[in-house]
Amino acid sequence: MRSFEIRIQACPLKSATNRDTFRLLLQFALKRLHKRPARIVFEDIDAPLISEFLDDLQNSRRITARSRNIRLAAIRSFFNFAALELPARAAQIERVLAIPSKRYTRTQISFLTRPEIDALLAMPNRNTWSGRRDHALLLLTVQTGARLSEITGLKRSDVNLDAGAHIRIIGKGRKERCTPLTKETVAVLQSWLREPAKRSSEILFPNAQGGRLSADGMQYILAMHMAVAREACPTLKHKHVIPHSLRHSAAMELLQAGVDTSVIALWLGHESSETTQIYLKADLAMKEKILAKITPHEGRPGSYRPPDQLLAFLNSL
Repeated sequence: MRSFEIRIQACPLKSATNRDTFRLLLQFALKRLHKRPARIVFEDIDAPLISEFLDDLQNSRRITARSRNIRLAAIRSFFNFAALELPARAAQIERVLAIPSKRYTRTQISFLTRPEIDALLAMPNRNTWSGRRDHALLLLTVQTGARLSEITGLKRSDVNLDAGAHIRIIGKGRKERCTPLTKETVAVLQSWLREPAKRSSEILFPNAQGGRLSADGMQYILAMHMAVAREACPTLKHKHVIPHSLRHSAAMELLQAGVDTSVIALWLGHESSETTQIYLKADLAMKEKILAKITPHEGRPGSYRPPDQLLAFLNSL
């Protein structure tokens, strides 16, 4: 019997998602098995228990099928590692790896068009400190396509405004990438960096206390300016916009400018260029251009003739 705790400690749980998945799994096992996590052995974590755990997440925590699959992927990653360490438990591991993912409907990504982006960027009041911060924050996000955690984690030292201006981003898996800046973004950032830092904060876009903006703080800033932008730009009224929508918007602008998806994947810090394919599916303008190149099929519209009123009356009797 092998302690599950030892196996967990030996496995390189690289992401917060993996860590949180096993924290939730062990809490569930505590309720089901009545064993403290430190006393749970590898044999206890079998396919039926994991299936119950995933079902419980959907029922009690109301997570989506997509989130369920993410939790399952984290568990599979651990059991793939365990397969090399514990060949004697191959049958148990196989049953866990055979747990199917849930199917779900993939919704279209949400992104902003250039007029919508311009309307949003025009909203912050640049006569105030918070307005200047918000304008620079939104502009940099939509130009670079940085993730929410990447943009709120930027430090002043991560910005290079000399020749070859760029920002240095630490992305998923602590992977570093540099993203170039346009002249307009450089000008806005130069002006912003000349302002005294809040409480000597090194954070590029701090909150009012000088600390790092939270995810909720970023969402609040975006929602506040979106509420006003919807009045100026009617097409925004029916769009649900979140911080990640700005990342999608940057990707769509690159795609519509003719940039190859493999280059967009590098720009966004995607692990695989396959992830970038979602933008091809969402680009209606590109699909319309393709349609214009296709020879249309022949078709002739018919003409509707209303039925004779007298016959219709007799048929209804």
